[in-house]
Amino acid sequence: MMMSLLSIAPFLGLIVKLEELLPVLTTTVIFVAIGLIVFAIAFVIVVFVSPFSVKKEIEEDQNVSLAIIIGAIIIGVAMIISSAIQGN
Repeated sequence: MMMSLLSIAPFLGLIVKLEELLPVLTTTVIFVAIGLIVFAIAFVIVVFVSPFSVKKEIEEDQNVSLAIIIGAIIIGVAMIISSAIQGN
């Protein structure tokens, strides 16, 4: 069965021409670095604000609720960064 052009159309947007690859990679690396810095800052804020040891609570005391809250913070920051990159 032959695939029509319309069936593969969504994948055509993922193709980057070779001469455009360097600017795309540069932009990607910049946004990854900014994202990692923002994630690190958010985690450091959580660690400093909490009145207990986050590492001890998650590793030794098996505090699942704290791990879920930190995961939610990470997802929230990721959504903010994604919106900033897309310009929404």
